[in-house]
Amino acid sequence: MFGTHGKISIAAILGPTAVGKSRVAVELASMLPLEIISVDSMQVYRGMDIGTAKPDEEQRRRAVHHMIDVVDPWRDYSVALFQEEARRAAEEIAARGNLPLLVGGTGLYFEAVVFDLRFPPGGSDGRLRRDIEEWAHRDPEGLRASLAEVDPEFARGEGMGNLRRMVRAMEVYRLTGRPFSSFQVKRGGQRPLYRYAGVVLTMPREELYRRIDMRVDEMFSAGLVEEVRSLLSGGGLSRTAAQALGYREVIEHLDRGVTLEETITNVKRRSRNYAKRQLTWFRRIPGLLWLEVGGDRDRAGDRGVALRIRDHLLSELAPR
Repeated sequence: MFGTHGKISIAAILGPTAVGKSRVAVELASMLPLEIISVDSMQVYRGMDIGTAKPDEEQRRRAVHHMIDVVDPWRDYSVALFQEEARRAAEEIAARGNLPLLVGGTGLYFEAVVFDLRFPPGGSDGRLRRDIEEWAHRDPEGLRASLAEVDPEFARGEGMGNLRRMVRAMEVYRLTGRPFSSFQVKRGGQRPLYRYAGVVLTMPREELYRRIDMRVDEMFSAGLVEEVRSLLSGGGLSRTAAQALGYREVIEHLDRGVTLEETITNVKRRSRNYAKRQLTWFRRIPGLLWLEVGGDRDRAGDRGVALRIRDHLLSELAPR
């Protein structure tokens, strides 16, 4: 239905946090033979449910979802691993005669699937990482000098001011024998590996911010603090997972005595800033249709948006 000369097609519904992507996606699933691949960098973690706004049970019954709950939250997970697993899921979905639909707000994860982007290896060596971290704290100038020798391009960049990036750069060099900079993603002009068409859902800024504030309030009412406390008392959170929006602020509340009121305010403010960054990222992706949607739409409104997306996808992805 969508493939052309053996090249599979991929669809996408992207947009900022709280715009209602998942609701529209499951409505679209009733109109087209598709399966959903989440392109959200934090929905991959098991147990991080409330703060990442994962699709609920009803939505998962109405459409098949992939790349949700794929890794324990205390384990490292990278965009390189996501790229490999999400592309495999897309190929398998297409082999079943269905359309892979990428849904989410992490622009890099969308691009990692669709475009020919190269990333450093996803894994790491725990002992090697610890040794380099000790080196960085004991002798940061020595680490900088070594990086300048093995990776001059990285040494000329902003990463040399960030110890964590320096540690990662040296780790990748030690693991692969290649400079970290040789893996760096250079956005713009990337070659798409698949035919793709998609939309970016958006709404007036004040309406979006109102919805973000409402969602944050709902998350705390639903037990976000208790969820984070449970995760910390279990296996804990990886460095990446602990930086997730909402989780980072609750950890500050639990560990540093930040008041709950201030925590909620911080999550709202950072969520609004994140939404602005998401929209900026999406504007740089070519070939996406921008659709402004209402904030208070009901299920009929979601179906109306889904119908517009269906017509766009059928037009753009029709066999040629």
